[in-house]
Amino acid sequence: MLNLGFTIGSFLLSATTLPLGILMDKFGPRPIRLVGSTCFGLSCIIMAASAYNPRALSALIFLALSLNGFGGICLTFTSITLPNMFGAMSSTIMSLMIGSYASSAVTFPGVKLIYDAGASFQLIMWLWAALAGLVFINCFLNWPKEGFPTPDEVDYSKILTMKALPSSEEKRMTENHKNGDIHHSAEKLPNGPSPSPNTVPFRRSVFSPIFLWSLVTMGMTQLRIIFYMGAMNKMLEVLVTHGKDHPSEKLVSEAEETVNFYASIFGTMQLLCLVTCPLIGYIMDWKMKECADPKAVSSGEEKNGLKRDRKIQKLTNAMRAFILTNILLIIFGSCCLIENLPLQILTFILHTMVRGFIHSCCGGLYAAVYPSNHFGTLTGLQSLISAVVALLQQPLFIVMVGHLHGDGYWINVGLLISSFAGFLLPGYLFYHRRNLLKEKAVRDKQPACQELQALKHTEANGHKPHSNGIAAAEA
Repeated sequence: MLNLGFTIGSFLLSATTLPLGILMDKFGPRPIRLVGSTCFGLSCIIMAASAYNPRALSALIFLALSLNGFGGICLTFTSITLPNMFGAMSSTIMSLMIGSYASSAVTFPGVKLIYDAGASFQLIMWLWAALAGLVFINCFLNWPKEGFPTPDEVDYSKILTMKALPSSEEKRMTENHKNGDIHHSAEKLPNGPSPSPNTVPFRRSVFSPIFLWSLVTMGMTQLRIIFYMGAMNKMLEVLVTHGKDHPSEKLVSEAEETVNFYASIFGTMQLLCLVTCPLIGYIMDWKMKECADPKAVSSGEEKNGLKRDRKIQKLTNAMRAFILTNILLIIFGSCCLIENLPLQILTFILHTMVRGFIHSCCGGLYAAVYPSNHFGTLTGLQSLISAVVALLQQPLFIVMVGHLHGDGYWINVGLLISSFAGFLLPGYLFYHRRNLLKEKAVRDKQPACQELQALKHTEANGHKPHSNGIAAAEA
């Protein structure tokens, strides 16, 4: 029953992100964050109030927990749009925020220490409600009404042009801005001239190969992670009892102590998400500062060839990040097959790293290749589909406990084989990157061909270039 509750709770938590993503893309993150902080603060107030008279107000705990979960996912989901403010470091900041969310469970031991030190439960809840109030005030004062645009969607040339306009022109632009006559910048997915993000149909993003392959990778990885979390205690118990049907009381007691010890280690290991997630973000942001501005390249401001192509660099970084994550997932699955208790600590570390890495990779990839007004819905849809796939962990757990007598070896073998499907996404990214490199090579040859044709045309008219290397057109 506990595993079933864990499965349903995980599904509902992930499924909630789809409606939140749709609302966030339509109204921006600010109103959702305001509602989320309000619900979270209200849940803390209800729990604090019910603690004064538990017998009469205990039924309010269910309402409080519902508001607490909803408010928490609202705050978490809207936070992943904030890294767009950090330009070339956006993926690193996003991975840091995902790592903090994944390791948030370690705050409960801290709260327990405060409670054991003499602080009342009511005081802790009131302080938590006050912190939620600060989040509400910060969001109300500092968060913009519209979502944060990605660096590729900010047209800095328009900003510089507006600064250089005469006063009369500035007034005209200001009036147009007030009337809503301001258009968004180009969308990121297609090659060549591209329309505004608002004109790109959502269906095009959903049925793009990158998103479809990401569903395969995320669904398989989510199932692998969730199954291990739900079946970990039983698998550890089998390692101690060696699968005996009727173990002695001493062996049962030893198994219980061992499981509790390793479970506490596993819980403490969750803090590693906060420490290791910036690594995958750094890989996603690798050499992004050296990339050329696409608008500057298209306008002819950067033709020296020293700058990297921004879109190709993003795909290269995402491909490397997913390859690293899938390699860690394969090593994790291999460790699960080895019946050695001390080795399980390495398994805990790999599980924690993969859990943080895969969400950071996926979020960074979506932010890199899709328009910002599709990011929330795509992330929510991916989370929902992954949660549906992860529901398979319940029948797998039933088979392990029943037919396999608690031995998850063959299930782990099957999950290890399915983990290789995670390499399909980086494989497609490699294929797509190669096509972009070919297109870039063709584009780079066009200016040289045009210059050569101009020189031939000049010589045909009786003019020759000077010996100092200056073209005849400049002579």
